Amino acid sequence: MTGGLGVWLYAVTSSRDAGRELPGGLTGVAGEPVRTVVSDDLTAVVGSVPLEVFGEQPLRGHLEDLDWLETTARAHDAVVSALVRRGPAVPLRLATVFHDEDRLRESLAERRADFGSALALVSGRTEWGVKAYGDRAALTAAVTEARTAKAGGGTGAGAAYLARRRAQLSAQETIERDAAERAEQIHTRLVRHAAAGRRQALTDPAVSGRRDWMVLNGTYLVDDSSTEDFAETVSGLGVEFPGIRLELTGPWPPYSFAGTERDPP
Repeated sequence: MTGGLGVWLYAVTSSRDAGRELPGGLTGVAGEPVRTVVSDDLTAVVGSVPLEVFGEQPLRGHLEDLDWLETTARAHDAVVSALVRRGPAVPLRLATVFHDEDRLRESLAERRADFGSALALVSGRTEWGVKAYGDRAALTAAVTEARTAKAGGGTGAGAAYLARRRAQLSAQETIERDAAERAEQIHTRLVRHAAAGRRQALTDPAVSGRRDWMVLNGTYLVDDSSTEDFAETVSGLGVEFPGIRLELTGPWPPYSFAGTERDPP
């Protein structure tokens, strides 16, 4: 891929939706108009991009340029988000580029079952993110209270003080484990209110620019009819687990649940 035009893949939809027009004026990562490529029951939404910029070798260099990467990622996501608002679509990862339409059609044919399963999974559902941040002082206090209550305060002010002090020292020593346990409990509870859920890698503060202590970075595929219930569950868990602050984000295109990525030819 050193010259000419390649095919940048944004998302795959069902050909049953082929009658729906693409959002007007929608342009892609190279400012190109997006279009469709049909392969039996699958329809790919693509754009023609210059391989001198978006080919395999040039991309390796561009992807190390954070400004270029951010601009391109925003353009890619703008197309995907517009498609998801239009109906069920399986988003593809950034920089999925094929040499030509024939290669794309071959890939769609080879992965038809994967795309079909992914479309069935995301249909009528939306991805939401839940991040959990720990407050060390508040979490230590909460764990201390719980352990003091469980152990009993003993008789007399001195015994009660010693019991609380032991619980406090124990909480300080196990703060990381306690936070991890609460994050796992929160994730398990959220999955019960979703069609699917995944724990993602915790975000590096150097990347996010935040110093908050992240203990959970979860993504959840939620039925559109259950969005309010899911949001209420997040709020309730925030109250139930003092020392842990929950942050709900979304709606997002279902990138975490596409499950179809392979290296394009």
